Amino acid sequence: MPAALDDIKVVDITRTLAGPFCTMLLGDMGADVVKIEEPSQGDETRNWTPFWNTESTQFLTFNRNKRSITVNLKEPEGVELVRRLAASADVMIESFRAGALDRMGLGYDAISNLNPGIVYCSISGYGRTGPMSDMPGYDLIIQAYSGLMHLTGEPDGLPLRVGFSLVDLFAGMMAYGTILTALRQRDRTGRGQWVEASLLDGQVAALSYHATRYLGTGEDPHRMGSGHPSLVPYQSFASSDGYFILGCANQGLWERMCRGIGRDDLLEDPRFATNTDRVAHREECVGILMEVFRHQTTAHWVSLINQAGVPCGPINRVSDVVTNPQILARNMIAEMEHPNVPNLKTPNSPLKLSDSPASIRRPPPLLGQHNAEVLTEQGYTPDQIADLQARKVIGNN
Repeated sequence: MPAALDDIKVVDITRTLAGPFCTMLLGDMGADVVKIEEPSQGDETRNWTPFWNTESTQFLTFNRNKRSITVNLKEPEGVELVRRLAASADVMIESFRAGALDRMGLGYDAISNLNPGIVYCSISGYGRTGPMSDMPGYDLIIQAYSGLMHLTGEPDGLPLRVGFSLVDLFAGMMAYGTILTALRQRDRTGRGQWVEASLLDGQVAALSYHATRYLGTGEDPHRMGSGHPSLVPYQSFASSDGYFILGCANQGLWERMCRGIGRDDLLEDPRFATNTDRVAHREECVGILMEVFRHQTTAHWVSLINQAGVPCGPINRVSDVVTNPQILARNMIAEMEHPNVPNLKTPNSPLKLSDSPASIRRPPPLLGQHNAEVLTEQGYTPDQIADLQARKVIGNN
């Protein structure tokens, strides 16, 4: 079957994580993504440690199914090259500081005048409007600014960063969905539009029930470790040899869990009669269960509680995840050939479509690997390409 987006052309001038994650998803679904990079070092993640052979694992993670060209945007001819690409593109996506591309002639107004059908996506830290619109945004800073870090960690401990770049990845997924929505609207109207995805907007939306709780009650949520403000027991527990997670999200699960671990007496305790009671007596309920669980292994409790039909599982390490039979059965570890990294493996696309599945057609590109190929498609002759290289408008790759 043809790929879902095999008729979509994308001009990608984003860097680091949020934008590249979005354009990788578009590429996985068949879009032709041309990644425009700075000639001397390219996307800064190319230089982030650690390295797999000569290539950054950060860059390898987010840049498959793209073609790389190196363009000096400080040169007018470099800007004109990008404008030529945008003139025939369906999507242009950028993550520059507010106003930077407008000054170059590559902002939305200039590009939409050139190509009224283009969907132009801007990814930023705080959004393109408001008093902080010109500030740079980083995953770590937005984790703090959005309240996410305040909610992460133990009650008496320091606020903690989430263990991976959740803010960037969430924004990239938002950008992906917003772009596809705008393309669907273009099918109806024939016109593109300007769309946005900001790191801060995404995390305010993700605050979800925490924000609504405060707005409705005036109670500011606080750190609860692995616990949940509205459910008990719904958190991690220590076993004799490690940790596991347990989720009693309703009364039936609580009752099955108590019977499954041989603690029917807890069902008769008025402090734990309902979830509301258990939340009110959280410390006592959790304390009893902690004492129970510390005497047997994680494998023992996970097996016993799962047999009772209650959600429960080990707290896996990354090494456990990437070799897990369920993960492998879902084809979530992708393998591809790379010129510098034989048998490259990365997480695969999470997008599952029965008739037009995601596919990997290209490994992450070398810097400027597709300069000649892409420019030739745009009508440049070999002599013109050589001239642009000689004058450092494009890289020599």
